[in-house]
Amino acid sequence: MNIVIAGAGAVGTHLAKLLVREKHNITLIDPTPHRLDPLSSNFDILTLTASPLSVTALRQAEVQHADLYIAVLPDEAHNMTSCMLAKQLGAKRTVARVDNYEYTLPDQREVFTKAGIDSVIYPELLAGREIAHNVRHSWVRQWWEFQDGKLLLLGIKVRKGATMLGKPLREICPPESPFLIVALKHDGETLIPHGNDLVQEGDLVFFMTTPQYTGQVRSIAGKEGYPDVHNVFVMGGSDTAEHAVRLMPPDMHAKVFEMNYERAQHLTESIGRRAMIVNGDGRDLELLQDENISSAQAFLALTDNSESNILACLAAKRLGVRKTVAMIENSDYISMAESLDIGCIINKKTFAASHIYQMMLKADVTSIKTLTIAAADVVEIKVAEGTRITRHPIKDLGLPATVNLGGLVRDGKAQLINGNTQVKAGDTVVAFCLQGEIKKLDRFFKPAAGLFS
Repeated sequence: MNIVIAGAGAVGTHLAKLLVREKHNITLIDPTPHRLDPLSSNFDILTLTASPLSVTALRQAEVQHADLYIAVLPDEAHNMTSCMLAKQLGAKRTVARVDNYEYTLPDQREVFTKAGIDSVIYPELLAGREIAHNVRHSWVRQWWEFQDGKLLLLGIKVRKGATMLGKPLREICPPESPFLIVALKHDGETLIPHGNDLVQEGDLVFFMTTPQYTGQVRSIAGKEGYPDVHNVFVMGGSDTAEHAVRLMPPDMHAKVFEMNYERAQHLTESIGRRAMIVNGDGRDLELLQDENISSAQAFLALTDNSESNILACLAAKRLGVRKTVAMIENSDYISMAESLDIGCIINKKTFAASHIYQMMLKADVTSIKTLTIAAADVVEIKVAEGTRITRHPIKDLGLPATVNLGGLVRDGKAQLINGNTQVKAGDTVVAFCLQGEIKKLDRFFKPAAGLFS
């Protein structure tokens, strides 16, 4: 695939590195040379120091041959203009990063399509949605819902005392089990497990189940003593924090700490009915105690500073908060945050990557989630007529060892997948793939051409 990316900031750089590993032809345009130099010397990426708003520069980048054009410059107006120009010059599909919620609404899609913008992405809104989903349950690291919540994927850190420890997976999840372990993260490595594998203390375990059986998962994982979350402290009034608070359930109360007075005033007007806004530093332990942090079940550190977010979460844990969420934009800090047992980690760049992957697939992909805390992707695929996945039971298909099919929804009803399951056309299947392995689903789910262009 020929892909042109406009903007070598955090998101653009992350996408370029990710996509070049998958053997796509990447051209990265940015007007600032020092952003491009490290990439051109260390990766097989073509770079162009120029403005993505220049028609001459776009032609030089050969957007007329681009299968996908991605504009992730800091200014949304520049992204939209650049996409419009690229489309007029011949780019097949275009994506623009925006920072306006209105632009993401479904009824605006036709407006943007007619203008030459095939899709828009708002990472802060996507991150806010993820936080709102995850913060509710203090006993899970990640909580993902598929097909309107009919299927769930739960990421749980298993502690000492859990009844599942030391048992082989075939005993934990027999064929009749209402839950399935689709992946494990052990000693920093993400694995697709087999029947003889054992769950060990400190492992991050990914369960697939349905809503009525989350209690059983919670029990075997030893998480029954964890409280549900009703009071949340939020450090930083970023766009992500604003969306997260707005999307929280009605019975959840948030207290947001924002140092900038003008921003605090904006938040009071925007989400003041949903949260108490405190014009102060969320790292100030005395302030947190004065505001009764002992009553909080969750602490969200959502500033733009990864280091501050990590340290604030550690302080919140010392003050007795059970669940912490840190927004970490510096990828180098993610493994460190995991080792410090921070809890849920949010990285906006992974949401952008998921959106781009979805646009690159030819199969009817409902969603893709690129996991921040594990080297894996979760793909939701609508099964087409005549595809290989429908020809035999799962155990006879020869699926790669790096792929695990967790569950499916058929005629509105969810079921877990085992070796005897026969997938049918019209089913929606949730697949768990190790990072970089998503292409191996190609020969199983492709309708006629491949998943990837």
